[in-house]
Amino acid sequence: MASKTVEHVLFPGIDVRVERVSDSSGSLVVEAVSTARPGRCPDCRKQARRVHSSYQRTLTERPLGSRQVMVRLRVHRYFCDRRSCSRRTFVQQVGGLTERHRRSSVGLTDWLRAIAVELGGRPAARLCHRLRLAAGRTRLLRLLKAPAVPDRAPQVLGVDEFAFRKGCTYGTVLVDVEAGRVVDVLPDRTSETFAAWLAGHPGAEIICRDRATAYTKAVKEAAPDALEVADRWHLLQNLSAAVEKTCHQHRNCLRKHTEEEVAKTVMDVPEPQPMLLPPAELPRTQIIERTRHRYEDVHRLLEKGWTISAIARRLNLDRKTVRRFRDTDLDQMLASARDRRPNGVLEPLKAYLNARFTEAQGQASGIRLFLEIRERGYQGSRQVVRKHLAALRAGTAEPVRADIPSPRKITS
Repeated sequence: MASKTVEHVLFPGIDVRVERVSDSSGSLVVEAVSTARPGRCPDCRKQARRVHSSYQRTLTERPLGSRQVMVRLRVHRYFCDRRSCSRRTFVQQVGGLTERHRRSSVGLTDWLRAIAVELGGRPAARLCHRLRLAAGRTRLLRLLKAPAVPDRAPQVLGVDEFAFRKGCTYGTVLVDVEAGRVVDVLPDRTSETFAAWLAGHPGAEIICRDRATAYTKAVKEAAPDALEVADRWHLLQNLSAAVEKTCHQHRNCLRKHTEEEVAKTVMDVPEPQPMLLPPAELPRTQIIERTRHRYEDVHRLLEKGWTISAIARRLNLDRKTVRRFRDTDLDQMLASARDRRPNGVLEPLKAYLNARFTEAQGQASGIRLFLEIRERGYQGSRQVVRKHLAALRAGTAEPVRADIPSPRKITS
């Protein structure tokens, strides 16, 4: 196996000569000299021939294991001999290692840029801290460069809005639909900005957009010959919203149909002799008691002349919650609190238990009913069944309601 020099290990393919490697405060300090040929003037591109001077510049290199690496590189400054050039001297740049006005190596800059592209500002800074890379969020964001925008718009242009800060500031993203890449990002979502972009970048034949009127106005002004279409995502979203709205409007019909289906299944059970149960009462659960107490506290403070904001601060509630307690009847609030009770494992079998309880005239054995529903797939404990039967005898059991699918479940 051929041995490698320090230059080949630390700077593979780079024209430098390592003179010394030392350990300083837990960091590796590499002192090197550039061996590259004289460069060209960055303005007139003339090959340099005369050396002006030399100086040492310090670069931060990628860490080696868990240790930071500092490179002290000695480079030359050259004269530019072209009289017409405004630049008199320039500094030599080592390809693959240095760049103008950079205090980090090219390799480390590429690392930081890749991290910034994937994570952004603060998350990238936290990762760099864990990797022992000295880079703050502002430095990482400065490494991001906007891609070049083509002179002509793609044939199929996608337009949509996005939030810089949700609810406050929005922008517009332009996408090449066929290539699946971002073309440009606009600072806002106004029709004037989008129309100006279309006027400066002609060539869009099909514009795939959402149903925002601002984009429609811009297309009619700057690209009247372009065909406007709705993209697949917005079509499905609008269809889902329409179906959800229709289900909300016909919710009573859905409930009635489901109750009829449940009634057909219950009819298979022999008709028991009707039994008079105690009048239904609300169960004394924690959420119902908390709702009742909050209702009393809000109305007591309102009678004293307190404002909505003062009541919200006193009770540690949101102002909208205080208004809801002020404008809603207590019975409706309690019914809403009862409906928010979570459905347990017994919920699918409550209709069967209620029918068997009524059939046995309230004398049903809890152990026998527990064994019956366990054969039907119940996996809960016996104590849950006992509590439900006790609530039936006391008249506080919540009536079994038909399982109405939500509009979101229907449309998803």
